[in-house]
Amino acid sequence: MNPEQRELRPPTSQQIDRLIQTALEEDLGDGDITTDGIFKESRQAEASAMAKEPLVLCGIEIFQAAFKRLDPNVAFPSVNYRDGDDVPASGTIIVARGDCASLLKAERTALNILQRLSGIATLTRKFVEAAQPVVVLDTRKTTPGLRVFEKYAVRCGGGCNHRFGLFDAVLIKDNHIHAAGSITEAVARVRQKAKTGFIEVETRTLQEVQEALRANVDRIMLDNMDDVSIMQAVKLVGGKAKIEVSGSVDLQRLAELSKTGVDYVSVGALTHSARAVDISLNFI
Repeated sequence: MNPEQRELRPPTSQQIDRLIQTALEEDLGDGDITTDGIFKESRQAEASAMAKEPLVLCGIEIFQAAFKRLDPNVAFPSVNYRDGDDVPASGTIIVARGDCASLLKAERTALNILQRLSGIATLTRKFVEAAQPVVVLDTRKTTPGLRVFEKYAVRCGGGCNHRFGLFDAVLIKDNHIHAAGSITEAVARVRQKAKTGFIEVETRTLQEVQEALRANVDRIMLDNMDDVSIMQAVKLVGGKAKIEVSGSVDLQRLAELSKTGVDYVSVGALTHSARAVDISLNFI
């Protein structure tokens, strides 16, 4: 099975709890000395999260969980968008109601996560639209500890997930090949031990593409090849294996890549370079 065919469910409640616990402890420490100094008694308030720019939403349940973890009595009387939805600029995403101090204390943690994941989903959507009909894949270039969330954000943006980790698909890269001596030898060794039948090999030259073909692999990655070499590789492969392009892929280049006949393009920038989108939380 190709790795991107494996179903990736939304983050579990346990995973969300661990993330929120860590993030709140990091931000609150021994307490919010500003909020605690101002508000001595409980006071009810409402706050609305608004998109300051067009975006693809991701992380709305985690946003809610941040407030709920701090104060179970916080309610959300209005939830206007769900993960994967397009939100226009000035769109009110959600309204929170609860103790004023609780809203203030969880505000930054909730927004940080929502802005980060929505940023990944938004950037992914742009790549997906530019790449059609080529499938856009993510990579393992994720923030340590946040991979399950960031890969979920890619799915919300319409992209597909490559390997979740080193454990669920074989990808023989340049350092594997160098250490083993050749593509042929690396493939032969992994076939003896790997539990999965799917094998992908990274190539950098047309000669390596030919060697990967002779090894009868399932997918050939063309790493940092120019467009002319990519088209030559597609012709050489002739449908005998799926082709993935990786390296130096940006939105401007995708228009040309989509015409080459490749099947996939993997983009590390989806997770390592996505800009957090602008979302504000204002008391109303």
